[in-house]
Amino acid sequence: MKKKLRFLVIGGDLRQARLCEMFQDDGHEVSVYALDRQKFENDIMLCSDVRDCALKADCVVLPLPVTHEEGRLNSPLSNSSHKIEDILKMIPAGKLVAGGMVPPKVKALANSYSIRLVDYLHREELAVLNAIPVAEGAIQIAMEETPITIHGSECLVIGNGRIGKILACYLQGLGARVTVSARKCTDFAWIYAFGQEVLDTRLLEGNLSRFDIIFNTVPELVLNEARLLEVKEDCLIIDLASKPGGADQKFG
Repeated sequence: MKKKLRFLVIGGDLRQARLCEMFQDDGHEVSVYALDRQKFENDIMLCSDVRDCALKADCVVLPLPVTHEEGRLNSPLSNSSHKIEDILKMIPAGKLVAGGMVPPKVKALANSYSIRLVDYLHREELAVLNAIPVAEGAIQIAMEETPITIHGSECLVIGNGRIGKILACYLQGLGARVTVSARKCTDFAWIYAFGQEVLDTRLLEGNLSRFDIIFNTVPELVLNEARLLEVKEDCLIIDLASKPGGADQKFG
């Protein structure tokens, strides 16, 4: 028989709301905070005192990503904004806290309060499965924002990580002419094995003008001003990388 646990879920979007229901379906006790605009059925409890709820919880679950803006809890379903530091202050020392894409500053804060903070996105199985909706969302945006079909379009995927691999395969399945850029020889081999064209991310210059859609997954400045000047005027750039992203926002 599974041990019944108490979870406090703080902030997040519909994914966290669904997680609450899954916890409860599995027989656990669930309370929520900063999910005000989400209607819950059954016995999921609304928490008014984070300190008290956290004290009683076996595990506190923070969203993915933990912060949406600098120093602010990612809480699109909350009626108010919350400083992540204020949230952490109310969690007892030694408590197990799980969050996704935890910024270094938040990790340092948690350490200063002696909180056991675990980044669940470091689990490979979750990171891979999380890449699927990201890739699907990117394709949806491309379909909505371009007057052409994905089929037959020239698409560049910058980066061959989890998201890049899945996205490139999905685009290929839709009939796009897919090019993937990477930096490692092993990535070049995999790209070639999947029947996609290979580019070196360090040598993008002179190769960007032919693409209809560019998807960036690399969390560093790869599309600088010089490279963006090569991109044709009607090319759609979709930046999937973590902030500040991989495209020069000042130029855009």
